[in-house]
Formats: sequence, structure tokens, C-alpha cells
Amino acid sequence: MAQDSVQDVAEKAKAAAQAARDSAEQAQAFADRAQALADSAADGAGAATGIDPFVFRFAIFVLAIFVGYYVVWSVTPALHTPLMSITNAISSVIVVGALLAVGAGALASASGVATGLGFVALVLASVNIFGGFLVTQRMLAMYKKKS
Repeated sequence: MAQDSVQDVAEKAKAAAQAARDSAEQAQAFADRAQALADSAADGAGAATGIDPFVFRFAIFVLAIFVGYYVVWSVTPALHTPLMSITNAISSVIVVGALLAVGAGALASASGVATGLGFVALVLASVNIFGGFLVTQRMLAMYKKKS
């Protein structure tokens, strides 16, 4: 009786591992398609304007920095706590992506660079989440009545 349940558990574990492997392959295929679309969009923009794709992407990155700076610094103090909560939620999504990048090292086709960058992203996002919770707690403590 116990032997049957052990075999059932082993079969379920094998099925779960196969499902995880299939999901990882589908995620990799999706990431490859997304990268191809991004490359073709950058190439298309470069062909239409005569701008190098690297310069085009770098300009978008610089503009995103300026927009992010002005958005964050124009927030009123009353909205800082909800903003920190949203930032923590975004960082948690980054943690999931970083875990996928680190876990991709288990696949034969993954490079060491992807694993290394995934680990760095995981550490930095974790620090960001922890710091965000500390700042949120400190802000909420300012609203408590002192006894």
C-alpha cells in the first residue's frame, strides 16, 4: 500500500517536472520572439530615420531617466507611501524575472552572463524591496500619535 503511494507521488513529481520544463521552453520561446520584435522595431526605426539602433535605444533610456526623475520628484508627500508600495510591487515582479534568469542556468542553452546578471538583479531588487518596506514603515510611523 505504501509502495503504491510512493510510486504515485513519484509519477506526479515527474509530471510536474515535465510541465515545468515545458513552461520554461514556452517562456524561452516567448522571450526570443519578444527580443526579435524589439530588434526589428529598433532596426526599422533606424532604417526609417538613418539612426543607429544603439543610439535609438540609448536615447529612449536617457529620456526614461528624465521622465522618471520628474515623476518621482513631483509627487506630493501625501502620496509617497502609496508610491513606495507600488515600487515594492514592481520590484517583486523584477525578483520573479531575476529568479527565472538565475534558474535558466540549469538549462544547457543558458549563458553564464544571463545567470550572473539575473543574480545581480535579484540582489538589487531584494535590497530595493527591503529598503522600501523600511521607508514605508518610517513614513507610517510619522502619522501615529505619540503617547
